[in-house]
Amino acid sequence: MNASSHDRNASRFHDSSHRGRAIAGYPCACLVLLCVLTTVCSQFGCRGIVKFGESRQTVAARRLSRQGLKAARDGDWIVAETLFSESLEVSDNNDAAHRGLADTLWQRGRRNDAIEHLKQAVQLSAGDPKHLQRLGRMYLELGRVDEAARQCEIALQSDREWAALWALWGDCELAQSRTESALAAYHRALSLQPDYPYVQLQAAEIYHQQKRHDRLLATLDRLNESEGSLVMNQTDGGIVPGRADLLRGLAMRELGRIEESNRYLVAAAQKNPADVTSRLQLAAASISNGDPVSAQGWLAQAMQVDPEAVAASGWVRSGIDTSELANNVIASAMEDPLAGGRASSYGPPSAYQLPANFEVPTSRSRMAVGPVDSENR
Repeated sequence: MNASSHDRNASRFHDSSHRGRAIAGYPCACLVLLCVLTTVCSQFGCRGIVKFGESRQTVAARRLSRQGLKAARDGDWIVAETLFSESLEVSDNNDAAHRGLADTLWQRGRRNDAIEHLKQAVQLSAGDPKHLQRLGRMYLELGRVDEAARQCEIALQSDREWAALWALWGDCELAQSRTESALAAYHRALSLQPDYPYVQLQAAEIYHQQKRHDRLLATLDRLNESEGSLVMNQTDGGIVPGRADLLRGLAMRELGRIEESNRYLVAAAQKNPADVTSRLQLAAASISNGDPVSAQGWLAQAMQVDPEAVAASGWVRSGIDTSELANNVIASAMEDPLAGGRASSYGPPSAYQLPANFEVPTSRSRMAVGPVDSENR
Protein backbone atom coordinates (compact mmCIF):
# COMPACT_ATOMS: atom_id res chain seq x y z
CA MET A 1 0.00 0.00 0.00
CA ASN A 2 1.45 3.33 -1.07
CA ALA A 3 1.18 6.57 0.89
CA SER A 4 -1.64 8.00 -1.16
CA SER A 5 -3.78 4.89 -0.69
CA HIS A 6 -3.15 5.01 3.01
CA ASP A 7 -4.22 8.65 3.15
CA ARG A 8 -7.40 7.90 1.25
CA ASN A 9 -8.33 5.01 3.54
CA ALA A 10 -7.59 7.09 6.61
CA SER A 11 -9.75 9.88 5.24
CA ARG A 12 -12.64 7.49 4.63
CA PHE A 13 -12.30 6.08 8.13
CA HIS A 14 -12.32 9.57 9.62
CA ASP A 15 -15.40 10.62 7.64
CA SER A 16 -17.21 7.42 8.54
CA SER A 17 -16.50 7.77 12.24
CA HIS A 18 -17.62 11.42 12.14
CA ARG A 19 -20.86 10.50 10.44
CA GLY A 20 -21.35 7.68 12.91
CA ARG A 21 -20.95 10.03 15.86
CA ALA A 22 -23.38 12.48 14.25
CA ILE A 23 -25.95 9.77 13.57
CA ALA A 24 -25.51 8.41 17.08
CA GLY A 25 -26.33 11.88 18.39
CA TYR A 26 -29.70 12.09 16.60
CA PRO A 27 -31.63 9.93 19.10
CA CYS A 28 -30.44 12.14 21.91
CA ALA A 29 -31.66 15.25 20.12
CA CYS A 30 -35.01 13.61 19.40
CA LEU A 31 -35.30 12.61 23.05
CA VAL A 32 -34.66 16.18 24.18
CA LEU A 33 -37.30 17.50 21.75
CA LEU A 34 -39.81 14.89 22.94
CA CYS A 35 -39.22 15.94 26.55
CA VAL A 36 -39.85 19.58 25.65
CA LEU A 37 -43.11 18.75 23.85
CA THR A 38 -44.25 16.54 26.73
CA THR A 39 -43.62 19.37 29.19
CA VAL A 40 -45.61 21.81 27.04
CA CYS A 41 -48.50 19.37 26.74
CA SER A 42 -48.58 18.70 30.48
CA GLN A 43 -48.61 22.40 31.39
CA PHE A 44 -50.72 23.92 28.63
CA GLY A 45 -52.41 21.02 26.88
CA CYS A 46 -51.50 19.80 23.41
CA ARG A 47 -52.94 22.97 21.94
CA GLY A 48 -50.08 24.77 23.63
CA ILE A 49 -47.78 23.44 20.88
CA VAL A 50 -49.95 25.06 18.23
CA LYS A 51 -49.91 28.34 20.12
CA PHE A 52 -46.19 28.68 19.45
CA GLY A 53 -47.16 29.39 15.86
CA GLU A 54 -50.18 31.54 16.55
CA SER A 55 -50.11 35.18 15.68
CA ARG A 56 -50.56 37.89 18.25
CA GLN A 57 -53.80 38.72 16.46
CA THR A 58 -55.23 35.26 17.12
CA VAL A 59 -54.15 35.30 20.75
CA ALA A 60 -55.82 38.69 21.27
CA ALA A 61 -59.03 37.43 19.65
CA ARG A 62 -59.12 34.41 21.94
CA ARG A 63 -58.56 36.58 24.99
CA LEU A 64 -61.49 38.82 24.04
CA SER A 65 -63.63 35.76 23.43
CA ARG A 66 -62.87 34.38 26.90
CA GLN A 67 -63.77 37.72 28.44
CA GLY A 68 -67.03 37.71 26.49
CA LEU A 69 -67.84 34.24 27.76
CA LYS A 70 -67.34 35.38 31.34
CA ALA A 71 -69.63 38.38 30.80
CA ALA A 72 -72.27 36.07 29.29
CA ARG A 73 -72.09 33.75 32.30
CA ASP A 74 -72.65 36.78 34.52
CA GLY A 75 -75.70 37.74 32.44
CA ASP A 76 -74.12 40.98 31.20
CA TRP A 77 -75.28 40.53 27.63
CA ILE A 78 -74.41 44.03 26.39
CA VAL A 79 -70.78 43.69 27.49
CA ALA A 80 -70.66 40.15 26.15
CA GLU A 81 -71.87 41.26 22.73
CA THR A 82 -69.25 44.00 22.62
CA LEU A 83 -66.42 41.64 23.55
CA PHE A 84 -67.42 38.89 21.13
CA SER A 85 -67.82 41.46 18.34
CA GLU A 86 -64.37 42.90 19.05
CA SER A 87 -62.91 39.40 19.02
CA LEU A 88 -64.35 38.75 15.57
CA GLU A 89 -63.08 42.10 14.31
CA VAL A 90 -59.57 41.03 15.28
CA SER A 91 -59.94 37.51 13.85
CA ASP A 92 -63.15 36.21 12.32
CA ASN A 93 -62.15 32.52 12.16
CA ASN A 94 -62.83 31.74 15.84
CA ASP A 95 -65.83 29.41 16.10
CA ALA A 96 -66.06 29.97 19.88
CA ALA A 97 -66.50 33.72 19.37
CA HIS A 98 -69.21 33.15 16.75
CA ARG A 99 -70.97 30.73 19.13
CA GLY A 100 -70.71 33.16 22.02
CA LEU A 101 -72.04 36.03 19.95
CA ALA A 102 -74.87 33.84 18.67
CA ASP A 103 -76.00 32.95 22.21
CA THR A 104 -75.71 36.61 23.25
CA LEU A 105 -77.74 37.89 20.31
CA TRP A 106 -80.35 35.21 20.99
CA GLN A 107 -80.73 36.44 24.54
CA ARG A 108 -81.15 39.98 23.25
CA GLY A 109 -83.92 38.97 20.87
CA ARG A 110 -81.92 39.20 17.62
CA ARG A 111 -82.82 35.68 16.56
CA ASN A 112 -81.93 35.77 12.85
CA ASP A 113 -78.51 37.33 13.51
CA ALA A 114 -77.89 34.70 16.18
CA ILE A 115 -78.60 31.88 13.75
CA GLU A 116 -76.25 33.33 11.12
CA HIS A 117 -73.36 33.50 13.59
CA LEU A 118 -74.03 30.00 14.84
CA LYS A 119 -74.03 28.68 11.27
CA GLN A 120 -70.57 30.22 10.87
CA ALA A 121 -69.47 28.51 14.08
CA VAL A 122 -70.67 25.18 12.67
CA GLN A 123 -68.75 25.75 9.44
CA LEU A 124 -65.52 26.85 11.14
CA SER A 125 -65.61 23.90 13.55
CA ALA A 126 -66.25 21.37 10.75
CA GLY A 127 -69.60 20.42 12.25
CA ASP A 128 -69.01 20.38 16.01
CA PRO A 129 -72.03 18.46 17.44
CA LYS A 130 -72.37 20.99 20.28
CA HIS A 131 -72.81 23.84 17.80
CA LEU A 132 -75.19 21.75 15.68
CA GLN A 133 -77.28 20.86 18.73
CA ARG A 134 -77.59 24.50 19.75
CA LEU A 135 -78.50 25.51 16.19
CA GLY A 136 -81.17 22.81 16.13
CA ARG A 137 -82.58 24.05 19.43
CA MET A 138 -82.77 27.61 18.05
CA TYR A 139 -84.60 26.43 14.94
CA LEU A 140 -87.02 24.42 17.07
CA GLU A 141 -87.83 27.38 19.30
CA LEU A 142 -88.66 29.36 16.16
CA GLY A 143 -90.98 26.60 14.94
CA ARG A 144 -88.66 25.57 12.10
CA VAL A 145 -88.95 21.90 12.98
CA ASP A 146 -87.57 20.39 9.76
CA GLU A 147 -84.41 22.48 9.98
CA ALA A 148 -84.02 21.61 13.65
CA ALA A 149 -84.35 17.90 12.92
CA ARG A 150 -81.79 18.17 10.12
CA GLN A 151 -79.16 19.73 12.40
CA CYS A 152 -79.82 17.06 15.03
CA GLU A 153 -79.55 14.29 12.46
CA ILE A 154 -76.17 15.56 11.25
CA ALA A 155 -74.90 15.84 14.83
CA LEU A 156 -76.03 12.29 15.64
CA GLN A 157 -73.90 11.00 12.78
CA SER A 158 -70.86 12.25 14.71
CA ASP A 159 -71.93 11.63 18.31
CA ARG A 160 -74.62 9.16 19.31
CA GLU A 161 -73.56 9.06 22.96
CA TRP A 162 -74.58 12.59 23.98
CA ALA A 163 -77.92 12.58 25.78
CA ALA A 164 -78.75 16.19 24.82
CA LEU A 165 -78.84 15.24 21.13
CA TRP A 166 -81.40 12.52 21.80
CA ALA A 167 -83.40 14.99 23.90
CA LEU A 168 -83.48 17.38 20.94
CA TRP A 169 -84.43 14.56 18.58
CA GLY A 170 -87.28 13.63 20.91
CA ASP A 171 -88.48 17.24 20.95
CA CYS A 172 -88.41 17.37 17.14
CA GLU A 173 -90.44 14.17 16.93
CA LEU A 174 -92.88 15.43 19.56
CA ALA A 175 -93.33 18.70 17.64
CA GLN A 176 -94.50 16.58 14.71
CA SER A 177 -96.91 14.58 16.91
CA ARG A 178 -94.83 11.41 16.64
CA THR A 179 -95.16 10.61 20.33
CA GLU A 180 -93.92 7.01 20.27
CA SER A 181 -90.78 7.98 18.40
CA ALA A 182 -90.28 10.93 20.76
CA LEU A 183 -90.66 8.65 23.79
CA ALA A 184 -88.08 6.24 22.34
CA ALA A 185 -85.63 9.14 21.92
CA TYR A 186 -86.21 10.28 25.50
CA HIS A 187 -85.58 6.74 26.74
CA ARG A 188 -82.31 6.68 24.79
CA ALA A 189 -81.30 9.98 26.40
CA LEU A 190 -82.12 8.62 29.87
CA SER A 191 -80.10 5.47 29.20
CA LEU A 192 -77.10 7.72 28.61
CA GLN A 193 -77.88 10.17 31.44
CA PRO A 194 -80.38 8.80 33.99
CA ASP A 195 -80.49 12.05 36.00
CA TYR A 196 -81.90 14.33 33.29
CA PRO A 197 -84.83 16.39 34.67
CA TYR A 198 -85.80 18.00 31.35
CA VAL A 199 -86.11 14.65 29.59
CA GLN A 200 -87.85 13.03 32.55
CA LEU A 201 -90.51 15.75 32.46
CA GLN A 202 -90.89 15.43 28.68
CA ALA A 203 -91.44 11.68 29.04
CA ALA A 204 -93.91 12.28 31.87
CA GLU A 205 -95.88 14.65 29.64
CA ILE A 206 -96.28 11.87 27.07
CA TYR A 207 -97.35 9.37 29.73
CA HIS A 208 -99.90 11.95 30.88
CA GLN A 209 -101.33 12.22 27.37
CA GLN A 210 -101.42 8.43 27.08
CA LYS A 211 -103.11 8.12 30.51
CA ARG A 212 -100.30 5.85 31.68
CA HIS A 213 -100.45 7.22 35.20
CA ASP A 214 -98.32 4.56 36.87
CA ARG A 215 -95.49 5.10 34.38
CA LEU A 216 -95.77 8.85 34.86
CA LEU A 217 -95.38 8.55 38.62
CA ALA A 218 -92.51 6.07 38.29
CA THR A 219 -90.68 8.47 35.99
CA LEU A 220 -91.15 11.45 38.30
CA ASP A 221 -90.19 9.43 41.38
CA ARG A 222 -86.66 9.36 39.93
CA LEU A 223 -86.65 13.09 39.26
CA ASN A 224 -84.01 15.12 41.08
CA GLU A 225 -85.78 18.37 41.90
CA SER A 226 -82.83 20.09 43.55
CA GLU A 227 -82.43 23.70 42.56
CA GLY A 228 -79.31 23.07 40.51
CA SER A 229 -80.82 20.26 38.45
CA LEU A 230 -83.82 22.30 37.30
CA VAL A 231 -81.91 25.40 36.21
CA MET A 232 -82.79 26.44 32.67
CA ASN A 233 -79.93 26.14 30.20
CA GLN A 234 -79.30 26.63 26.52
CA THR A 235 -78.93 22.94 25.77
CA ASP A 236 -82.59 22.10 26.39
CA GLY A 237 -85.91 23.87 26.49
CA GLY A 238 -87.11 25.49 29.69
CA ILE A 239 -88.61 23.66 32.64
CA VAL A 240 -91.90 25.09 33.87
CA PRO A 241 -91.78 25.56 37.68
CA GLY A 242 -94.16 23.27 39.50
CA ARG A 243 -94.92 21.24 36.39
CA ALA A 244 -93.76 17.98 37.97
CA ASP A 245 -96.08 18.56 40.94
CA LEU A 246 -98.98 19.34 38.62
CA LEU A 247 -98.44 16.12 36.65
CA ARG A 248 -98.15 14.12 39.86
CA GLY A 249 -101.35 15.66 41.19
CA LEU A 250 -103.30 14.87 38.03
CA ALA A 251 -102.02 11.29 37.92
CA MET A 252 -102.82 10.66 41.59
CA ARG A 253 -106.31 12.04 41.15
CA GLU A 254 -106.92 9.61 38.28
CA LEU A 255 -105.67 6.78 40.50
CA GLY A 256 -108.06 7.81 43.30
CA ARG A 257 -105.37 9.20 45.62
CA ILE A 258 -107.29 12.42 46.22
CA GLU A 259 -105.52 13.78 49.30
CA GLU A 260 -102.08 13.29 47.77
CA SER A 261 -103.33 14.81 44.55
CA ASN A 262 -104.49 17.96 46.30
CA ARG A 263 -101.17 18.32 48.13
CA TYR A 264 -99.22 18.21 44.89
CA LEU A 265 -101.60 20.61 43.14
CA VAL A 266 -101.23 23.08 45.99
CA ALA A 267 -97.44 22.71 45.75
CA ALA A 268 -97.64 23.41 42.02
CA ALA A 269 -99.59 26.62 42.70
CA GLN A 270 -96.97 27.74 45.19
CA LYS A 271 -94.01 27.01 42.90
CA ASN A 272 -95.54 28.73 39.90
CA PRO A 273 -97.61 31.70 41.14
CA ALA A 274 -97.94 33.10 37.62
CA ASP A 275 -99.79 30.05 36.25
CA VAL A 276 -103.46 29.40 37.00
CA THR A 277 -103.49 25.76 35.85
CA SER A 278 -103.22 24.10 39.25
CA ARG A 279 -105.75 26.49 40.81
CA LEU A 280 -108.31 25.74 38.12
CA GLN A 281 -107.66 22.04 38.55
CA LEU A 282 -108.25 22.38 42.29
CA ALA A 283 -111.42 24.39 41.68
CA ALA A 284 -112.76 21.75 39.32
CA ALA A 285 -111.93 18.94 41.75
CA SER A 286 -113.65 20.84 44.55
CA ILE A 287 -116.83 21.25 42.51
CA SER A 288 -116.71 17.59 41.54
CA ASN A 289 -116.43 16.71 45.24
CA GLY A 290 -119.41 18.94 46.15
CA ASP A 291 -117.36 21.71 47.77
CA PRO A 292 -118.24 24.93 45.93
CA VAL A 293 -116.79 27.12 48.71
CA SER A 294 -113.28 25.79 48.15
CA ALA A 295 -113.84 26.00 44.40
CA GLN A 296 -114.74 29.66 44.72
CA GLY A 297 -111.59 30.33 46.72
CA TRP A 298 -109.35 28.72 44.11
CA LEU A 299 -111.11 30.60 41.34
CA ALA A 300 -110.63 33.86 43.22
CA GLN A 301 -106.92 33.21 43.35
CA ALA A 302 -106.86 32.33 39.67
CA MET A 303 -108.72 35.54 38.85
CA GLN A 304 -106.13 37.56 40.71
CA VAL A 305 -103.31 35.86 38.80
CA ASP A 306 -104.70 35.82 35.24
CA PRO A 307 -108.34 36.77 34.56
CA GLU A 308 -107.97 36.16 30.82
CA ALA A 309 -106.78 32.61 31.36
CA VAL A 310 -109.73 31.95 33.67
CA ALA A 311 -112.14 33.28 31.05
CA ALA A 312 -110.47 31.23 28.31
CA SER A 313 -110.65 28.08 30.42
CA GLY A 314 -114.42 27.76 30.21
CA TRP A 315 -115.45 28.86 33.70
CA VAL A 316 -117.39 31.90 32.43
CA ARG A 317 -119.29 29.63 30.08
CA SER A 318 -120.08 27.44 33.07
CA GLY A 319 -122.17 30.25 34.57
CA ILE A 320 -119.65 31.43 37.20
CA ASP A 321 -119.52 35.19 37.70
CA THR A 322 -115.75 35.73 37.60
CA SER A 323 -116.11 39.50 37.88
CA GLU A 324 -117.76 39.03 41.27
CA LEU A 325 -114.93 36.71 42.26
CA ALA A 326 -112.39 39.37 41.37
CA ASN A 327 -114.14 41.89 43.60
CA ASN A 328 -114.14 39.48 46.53
CA VAL A 329 -110.63 38.06 46.15
CA ILE A 330 -108.92 37.00 49.36
CA ALA A 331 -106.03 39.02 50.76
CA SER A 332 -103.40 36.33 50.30
CA ALA A 333 -103.43 34.62 46.93
CA MET A 334 -101.52 31.66 48.37
CA GLU A 335 -103.90 30.94 51.28
CA ASP A 336 -105.23 27.41 50.95
CA PRO A 337 -109.04 27.37 50.49
CA LEU A 338 -109.05 23.64 51.29
CA ALA A 339 -108.52 24.36 55.01
CA GLY A 340 -111.60 23.14 56.82
CA GLY A 341 -114.05 25.13 58.91
CA ARG A 342 -113.83 28.40 57.01
CA ALA A 343 -117.04 30.29 56.30
CA SER A 344 -117.49 31.46 52.74
CA SER A 345 -116.21 34.97 52.14
CA TYR A 346 -116.34 34.77 48.38
CA GLY A 347 -120.03 34.99 47.63
CA PRO A 348 -122.95 32.55 47.77
CA PRO A 349 -122.26 28.91 46.90
CA SER A 350 -125.37 28.95 44.72
CA ALA A 351 -123.35 30.86 42.11
CA TYR A 352 -121.79 27.52 41.09
CA GLN A 353 -123.84 25.38 38.76
CA LEU A 354 -122.09 22.45 37.15
CA PRO A 355 -122.81 22.13 33.44
CA ALA A 356 -124.52 18.93 32.40
CA ASN A 357 -121.45 17.61 30.61
CA PHE A 358 -118.93 18.66 33.25
CA GLU A 359 -115.80 16.57 33.61
CA VAL A 360 -112.87 17.09 35.93
CA PRO A 361 -110.30 18.84 33.75
CA THR A 362 -107.24 17.04 32.50
CA SER A 363 -104.24 18.97 31.28
CA ARG A 364 -103.37 18.07 27.70
CA SER A 365 -100.22 20.12 27.28
CA ARG A 366 -97.50 21.62 29.42
CA MET A 367 -99.38 24.96 29.70
CA ALA A 368 -103.01 23.76 29.60
CA VAL A 369 -105.46 25.55 31.91
CA GLY A 370 -109.01 24.61 31.11
CA PRO A 371 -111.66 22.53 32.80
CA VAL A 372 -114.09 22.02 29.90
CA ASP A 373 -112.74 23.02 26.49
CA SER A 374 -109.01 22.54 27.02
CA GLU A 375 -108.80 20.53 23.79
CA ASN A 376 -109.85 23.56 21.75
CA ARG A 377 -107.57 26.16 23.29
